[in-house]
Amino acid sequence: MGLELVVDARTNGVWLALLRDGKLIELHEERGNSDFAVGDVYLGKIRRLSPSLNAAFVDVGHDKDAFLHYLDLGHQFNSLNKFTKDTMRNKQSVHDLVNFKLEKDLEKAGKIDAVLSSSQSILVQIAKEPISTKGPRLSSEITLAGRYLVLAPFSNKISISQKIKEPEERKRLKELMERILPKNFGVIIRTVAENRHTEDLEQDLNDLLSKWKKIHENTRGAEAPKRVLGELNTTTSILRDLLNGDFTSIHVNDPAMFTEMKTYIMGISPGKEQILKLYDSKIPVFEKFGINKQIKTLFGKKVPMQSGGYLIIEHTEAMHVIDVNSGNRKGATGQENNALTTNLEAAEEVARVLQLRDMGGIICIDFIDMHEKENNRVLFEKMKEFMRSDRAKHNIIPPSKFGIIEITRQRVRPQTEIKTTESCPTCGGTGEIQASILFAEEIEANLSFLLLDRKISGASLQVHPYLEGFFKKGGFLRSKQWAWYFKFKKWVPIVGVSSLNLLDYGFFDKENEEIPL
Repeated sequence: MGLELVVDARTNGVWLALLRDGKLIELHEERGNSDFAVGDVYLGKIRRLSPSLNAAFVDVGHDKDAFLHYLDLGHQFNSLNKFTKDTMRNKQSVHDLVNFKLEKDLEKAGKIDAVLSSSQSILVQIAKEPISTKGPRLSSEITLAGRYLVLAPFSNKISISQKIKEPEERKRLKELMERILPKNFGVIIRTVAENRHTEDLEQDLNDLLSKWKKIHENTRGAEAPKRVLGELNTTTSILRDLLNGDFTSIHVNDPAMFTEMKTYIMGISPGKEQILKLYDSKIPVFEKFGINKQIKTLFGKKVPMQSGGYLIIEHTEAMHVIDVNSGNRKGATGQENNALTTNLEAAEEVARVLQLRDMGGIICIDFIDMHEKENNRVLFEKMKEFMRSDRAKHNIIPPSKFGIIEITRQRVRPQTEIKTTESCPTCGGTGEIQASILFAEEIEANLSFLLLDRKISGASLQVHPYLEGFFKKGGFLRSKQWAWYFKFKKWVPIVGVSSLNLLDYGFFDKENEEIPL
């Protein structure tokens, strides 16, 4: 299973497409302004408290106040709050926490107004980007993500990814972290750390400690709101999180970005920079890899499947609704077998679309009804299997008696919306066209110029079939065609051409060559 990353640098930003075996599975747009991205750390100011919500609204510089719930303060908030205050007053002169005395953990069932006060400055991290009319969602449980580790200040806990199964390897990683981890720092060991050398993990830890140092330096004497640490851009974060043996190639069409990415890859995974390729063809990179076609196919209301079935995707205020249709599917025998085969194909496509569009919240999938319980169980297991590669947190509920599977999926960024419709070539998207009578007068004026002024004989008119009928309607003495005959003393043949747009027309001579006006 090969992964390809295609990077399209444009004048207004950067588009990134992640392909698995040629199929588009992720699409990201990175604009020049990357403020309020997930992972950014801000020094914010409490705008107001809402005891009824047990939350606070925080000014981090966005148009809308950010939302911070009590449960998102984190167990170590008291320690973070003390560190922030002392740093702003220059009492905390160093970034390390060796001599820092940790405060008591925050109570789980506490109240927001007992911990925070209006106009108070507070260190927060973006947990969800601004979506629609809502401001960012915040957390005060600061974590710094690296290639192999996630650093958690004011904690002494060492956690290891559950995907690392080997007991000896888990023991090795934990003992290593116990030796090199500074006091009052916790860490989460990521899956990619498995079987990595000590030097790699130490380097990653030092990089994360440097980020913490930068937060400390930018907070000293600062006034809220202020961004004290910016997360990596989308391109770099994808490489950090996903770059592994499955990657076969990375294509980028910008020389400056090529150099930047090459340097970064050499730092995190020496030798892997060989898969990085500079794309310099005249054909647009997204066109070359068939990405534009897949975007048009997968971001519309109707998403076709290879077998002939299709998905209908509707977005309401409360949830996303997906309907599965078999269409003109052929191949499976029997209604039950056909339903199962179509549903399994649809489940795989749904998992892909959810990840691709970054759809979050509640998703209801109306699969084709199946009467055998075993088939419903197979569908549920396959749905979980297809969703396993999705990095967003999600929960899947087994099929109901109506054949509906419900999924809740974490939403941290705005859903990717791409317009797949095009403006009508006739009306230009206005919904209105030129009045028929005025259009007829325009053609008549051009006829007069050709037949009377330029003395052209044998001219014929080609129009859309609808207009052919309009001009010939009424027959002798009543149609436009006969009116022109009596006016110009010449017969003008009218030919209907279905390939023409409704208001397109042309004049042609006896050799069927178009006559320029």
